[in-house]
Amino acid sequence: MSIIDRAFSIHDDAMMLRSRRSSILASNIANADTPDYKARDMDFSAMMKQVRSGQDSNIKMARTNDRHISANTQQVNPDIKFRNPLHAALDGNTVDMHAEQARFSQNAVEYQSSLTLLNGKISGLKLAIRGQ
Repeated sequence: MSIIDRAFSIHDDAMMLRSRRSSILASNIANADTPDYKARDMDFSAMMKQVRSGQDSNIKMARTNDRHISANTQQVNPDIKFRNPLHAALDGNTVDMHAEQARFSQNAVEYQSSLTLLNGKISGLKLAIRGQ
C-alpha cells in the first residue's frame, strides 16, 4: 500500500460512490411526475464493502496524462435496487419527493465531508513534501 493510498484512506472511494448515488437520487427527483417510474437507490454500506474488498465493478478512474500517478483502478458496480413506496400512487410512480430530497441532501453533506477530509489530507501531504 503506497503512501497515497494510506493518506486517502476510504474517502476517494466514498466520493466516487456518493457521486454515483447523487445521480441516482437526482434521477428519482427528476422523474417524480413520470407515470410508472420506480424510485431507485443503492446500498452505500454494501458498496463500500465491495470496493474495499476489491471485488469487480464498473466505475473506473482514468489517467488523463501519462505523468499522472497510476491509480489502483477499482471498478464499482452499484447494486441499484428499487425502493418500496411508503404510499402508493395511482399512476404507479414510487417517488416520495420529500424523502428523495432528504436523501439527496444527506448524500450531499456526506460527499462534502469526504471532500473536506481529502482536502485536509492533501494539504498535509503538500506540507510534508515541502518539509514544513
